[in-house]
Amino acid sequence: MSAPPLYGLVLAGGASARMRRDKAALVYEGATQLERAYALLMRHVNPVFVSARAAQADDPLRAGKPLILDDPTLLGADRDSGAGGPILGIRSAFARFPEAAWLVLACDLPFLGDAALEQLLAARDPARLATAFRSAHDGLPEPLCAIWEPSAAAALTAHQAAGGRCPRKFLIRADTLLVEPADRRALDNVNTPEEYAQAHQLLDTPGDIPPCN
Repeated sequence: MSAPPLYGLVLAGGASARMRRDKAALVYEGATQLERAYALLMRHVNPVFVSARAAQADDPLRAGKPLILDDPTLLGADRDSGAGGPILGIRSAFARFPEAAWLVLACDLPFLGDAALEQLLAARDPARLATAFRSAHDGLPEPLCAIWEPSAAAALTAHQAAGGRCPRKFLIRADTLLVEPADRRALDNVNTPEEYAQAHQLLDTPGDIPPCN
């Protein structure tokens, strides 16, 4: 039995509260994080979409890409509770293309490169609900650089209906294949201005660190 087709999804709908500015618009090596993440996924899967909130649909950075907007009707009675986040973005993608699996990537992983995605894709097990990297920091699943199979859709719906908002907690309990990352730095994300300044210096200063891919 063949594996479901694999599409790409860049999660770019966050409020970026800790960064105090849109993380998708942060620039490394002359390109925004959203542009970098989108181009990275396009080198490995096709098509690729950007997940965003309805209020971001006309944002110039996002509007030029194929969008899948969060569908608040998927939250049912909780649609006005603010219970959105990455799970709603992933569920909205499943609702749009229920036959597809999704290679989901957060837009705030500046050190992620082709080698890491190649490792994840090579390890994919379509018989599991998801294939994800094991965090090099705490050993838990990394949900925002992971492959989510169509079989995860119903379980995600039940998880959110029961009040679950954390995709990592979902993967901890789900039938998830965990992969040890070859590059322990690849999944480091950037959430604060201080972390951005450090990452910017590393990525834009030749010779400081080896290339990510």
